[in-house]
Amino acid sequence: MTDAAHLLVAEKPALLAVFALTYLGIAAGRVPGLKLDRTGIAMLGAIAMMIFSGLPTADVVNFINWPTILLLFGFFVLSAQLRLSGFFDMVAGGIARQLENPARFLLILMLATAGLSAFLNHDIVCFVFTPVVAEALLRRQLNPVPFLVALAVASNIGAAETYIGNPQDMMIAQLAGLGFGPYAAWSLVPVLFALGCAYAIVWLMARHRLAGTTAFNPAAAPRPFDRAHTIKGLVILVLVIGLFFSAVPKEIVVLTAAGIHLASPKFRTGELLGLVDWPILVLFMSLFVVTGAFQTTGCGGQALQWLADHGFNLNTPSNLAWVAAALSNLINNSAAVMLLVKMVHLSDPVTAYTLALANSFGGSLLIVGSVSNIIVVQQAREMGITISFRDFARFGVPITLAALAGLIGWVTLIN
Repeated sequence: MTDAAHLLVAEKPALLAVFALTYLGIAAGRVPGLKLDRTGIAMLGAIAMMIFSGLPTADVVNFINWPTILLLFGFFVLSAQLRLSGFFDMVAGGIARQLENPARFLLILMLATAGLSAFLNHDIVCFVFTPVVAEALLRRQLNPVPFLVALAVASNIGAAETYIGNPQDMMIAQLAGLGFGPYAAWSLVPVLFALGCAYAIVWLMARHRLAGTTAFNPAAAPRPFDRAHTIKGLVILVLVIGLFFSAVPKEIVVLTAAGIHLASPKFRTGELLGLVDWPILVLFMSLFVVTGAFQTTGCGGQALQWLADHGFNLNTPSNLAWVAAALSNLINNSAAVMLLVKMVHLSDPVTAYTLALANSFGGSLLIVGSVSNIIVVQQAREMGITISFRDFARFGVPITLAALAGLIGWVTLIN
């Protein structure tokens, strides 16, 4: 046994304590008396792991999956360019003009949100769509709550169609070596089923409660639409996705595209980088360190063996789907996936697909299940619209149960 291994064994209780405290803090979302959020808690956990593990800094840094971080950064820049070009505002405005028929409006809203979320940052989609859609609903004196919940749910479901739809799925795909085409093809049926169930559930539950009474509070003016830079952004996005089918490393493809946007004649570097979700990047890097150090203790493998001995195999798709969805709402979806990728066999593509889709679908259960949900609720609150925990769960719970059931059924059918 090496000196480093001896040290890890000696420090095992400290590492386990740091791991437990980090995940408890992430689950709570805050530390009493401090202004820490989940990203800050994860950073402190990573720092503590560096201190107590006794490992060289280079070894700790190697816990971070840098291709995933670079891929995420690149897509944040691609999404930021389209946002600055007014593309998202233009699409949201077009959807809002379909309000003459609420059922059709809901369908178009969910399809457009899901479609954009599959290829762009779904948090940005929600951030831009929410005020535009909410303002249109309030002007027509329609109850905005079911439509805004549908917006959040559609973004979560649509993001599962490709692994570039949300950060957690990017990480799963990178670690499991999943191809873009096979992932999208495998996900298509469960995503369409989940989206169909979501539309039916929202419309059936809300169609008799469409009258709105919320006072009108105008949103901020949308960004002006720049046709040339929107076309540029969309062409580059299509080229990026096309190159994903080649042998070129995906992070190199995306970073090259991001570099083209950073050398923009119109948008300043600060504007583009200002729209990058730096906290999510830091959260991911910190959790890579926390879970990597935890893995050195061997406790993860022991926990899995204990569960298997008692009849619960986490690698069984149905078990993994329910656990992933539950943990996403208990401890945050990023933290849940970061933990589970260390404990399941990602060498099996079905396991990787199941984890990715269950993580996305599970985000629709409760407000805290996904950042996009929180964005929608906060944006709505700024316009005087209250979406309570109960309001969201009334739609989110049946939608999530139906989506997960469809996912498990799909795995059972094709295996």
